[in-house]
Amino acid sequence: MVKRSIAAVLTVIALVCSAFLPSFAAEGDRIAFNNPDFIRGMDVSSVLSLERSGVYFYDENGNENDLFKILARHGVNYIRVRIWNDPYDNNGNGYGGGNSDVESACEIGRRAAECGMKLLVDFHYSDFWADPKKQQPPKEWMNYSLSEKCAALHDFTLTSLQTIKSAGAEIGMVQIGNETTTGIAGEYDFSAMSKLFNSGSSAVREFDSDVLVALHFTNPERDGHVRYLADSLNKNGVDYDVFATSYYPFWHGSLSNLTSVLKYVADTYGKYTLVAETSYPYTLDDTDGFQNTVNTGDNSTGENLLWSFTPQGQASEVKAVMSAVNDVGEKGLGVFYWEGAWITVGDTTGLSGKACSERRNANSVLWEAYGSGWASSYSAEYDPDDAGRYYGGSAVDNQAFFDSNGKVLPSLNVFASVTGRLLGDVNNDGLVDVTDATETQRIAAAIASPDALTNRVADINGDGAVNVVDATEIQKYIAGYSPEYPINKSL
Repeated sequence: MVKRSIAAVLTVIALVCSAFLPSFAAEGDRIAFNNPDFIRGMDVSSVLSLERSGVYFYDENGNENDLFKILARHGVNYIRVRIWNDPYDNNGNGYGGGNSDVESACEIGRRAAECGMKLLVDFHYSDFWADPKKQQPPKEWMNYSLSEKCAALHDFTLTSLQTIKSAGAEIGMVQIGNETTTGIAGEYDFSAMSKLFNSGSSAVREFDSDVLVALHFTNPERDGHVRYLADSLNKNGVDYDVFATSYYPFWHGSLSNLTSVLKYVADTYGKYTLVAETSYPYTLDDTDGFQNTVNTGDNSTGENLLWSFTPQGQASEVKAVMSAVNDVGEKGLGVFYWEGAWITVGDTTGLSGKACSERRNANSVLWEAYGSGWASSYSAEYDPDDAGRYYGGSAVDNQAFFDSNGKVLPSLNVFASVTGRLLGDVNNDGLVDVTDATETQRIAAAIASPDALTNRVADINGDGAVNVVDATEIQKYIAGYSPEYPINKSL
């Protein structure tokens, strides 16, 4: 009752102010998205293993906070999570890489939904990493015929989705295979692959006809490659909604080419298009004693690396990739950043000699115990030639949106800034006026329940809470007082 009385008084003050003073608008860093449901997504499949290894995440004020709350507050609206069928050896030891099983996906999906984010479920149909170089079937499927694989893939997909939904996740999209450029689940002939694609698609349709079916490929830079894939999918009668590709600028060509090849799929076959994975370093420094994918002299130069290796460069890359997908038109569905929270479990920065070795050894214990490195030694059972030889920590800790101590970098704000949301524009009409002050009061009085990004827009002083102080700051701005905070400016 007291809160509502205060809100009523402040509303009167705001109405008086607005009768004499104009409202203001600003453009900021906004992308004019052709698809109003454009996805600003993040893959955080390793987060549970990181948390079990003692990793904490901190907001821009240095306060420890839940990763999902930080992401939502900074404009991320979709979470991607990978699933391996059985990423454990005969003794129950995890292969690493987050030990990304269905149980982990349930927890990640639930936490994402609690923060208002949908879930893209990324089935690899393997017990460990599936990519263009390896598409090994799960251990249980090793001796299956194609028809047996189709049945197993359908049943695993449907059962997993039902389990994840029951855990509280809001599933919006399902990916049938991961980077299936050369194969899927041990099948490499496109006709056989298409049957597996359709088995997965059938399971998704049975689960929920409103959930989008995505197919994920890579190497868009290869001449005619995307055209060949899209034409082949059509020729083989594959049922899907979204054509997704990976796009890493150190491997996958120019942004103009990316737009061009995705536009072919959209215009020719009417499919949505998506970048399912992208990332970019904010530094070339290593922080965990395990060599990174991008470091000085390795993937660090090239004509398509248009941005500095800084937080600003990282943000610029993400915005540029979003713009490239948006340029496809209404069928440009969005972008997912790959593993933007996969930081080190123990910072080795500045250490050398014995101290560095001891820290790395301590990290290795955690990587092995909780799967927080890209692979553990136990993965040798399933992938002896790669993971079994080169197991260790995170190869992408320098591409995260958090520093080595878990504090959020300013680059994460790109997911909010591209929306064009302005600090104080609570109702998102492009203006900061009395209606925003009133809506802030409604939030403060628990009458309105906005999403995390809107809460951030209303949190004028950035203290993590929306209250009468924030409403007052908006009213002062409306009345012509010089604002202490960047009201009416892009987030």
